[in-house]
Amino acid sequence: MPADAERKSIFAAKLASPSRLADGVSDAIAAALFDGRIAPGEALPPEGEIAREFGVSKPIAREALRQLTSAGLVSTQQGKVARAKALSGEPMDRIYAYAVRSSLTRLQEANEMRRVIEVGIARLAAERRDPRGLEVMRQAVLDMHAGIGKPGDFTEADIQFHLGLAMATGNAMIRIQMEGMRSVQREVSELFSRRSNRTNADWLATVERHQAIYDAIAAGDTNLADRRIHEHFDAADIASLEVAGKLGGQSA
Repeated sequence: MPADAERKSIFAAKLASPSRLADGVSDAIAAALFDGRIAPGEALPPEGEIAREFGVSKPIAREALRQLTSAGLVSTQQGKVARAKALSGEPMDRIYAYAVRSSLTRLQEANEMRRVIEVGIARLAAERRDPRGLEVMRQAVLDMHAGIGKPGDFTEADIQFHLGLAMATGNAMIRIQMEGMRSVQREVSELFSRRSNRTNADWLATVERHQAIYDAIAAGDTNLADRRIHEHFDAADIASLEVAGKLGGQSA
């Protein structure tokens, strides 16, 4: 970490509400994390120093760090300084994982949420075409081909494709949101991939739908990307009805 004099420039905030001091401290530290003043893996100042810098007690500083840890922005270990974590959708992913495993109804709702979100993402991805995201999508399609007949491999490639879709927007918050939906994607993909009546043609059709989405986005055709992502979710909805018929006893 920098020297004490330099550290004071990290948290550019004054605490406006004395009644919510811990919230004010955590907000200021989070702002430093989000705008890059504190890099992933970097140690935060010690608890006592944070308290002095903000003019609060150590318990207030400790509560602020606890809030940041709960949000997945900071990692803490007993007897060690807190460290910044890379921004990710991990906290949301944990919540969605509990939800989609609780009942078929929650799983269907989560997949509906995916459709609403990813349609908008596909259009923006076609407008911006971030090369890193396009490469992740391209490789994921190849991995899906290689994973035909192997549900675990196919599922991971499917998840990577949709992460690449988000990355192609060039928007870090959208990428975090997609990471937060990985448990939903995994649950849906595994259910569909493990259907006993799934034929080789079914596997290929799924890969081809992903290829079509990639092609539309790589071409920068927003309307075609919109149509292809709708077609993909229409097909998923049909498969969902089949799964629902087999698992209907799990509804909430």
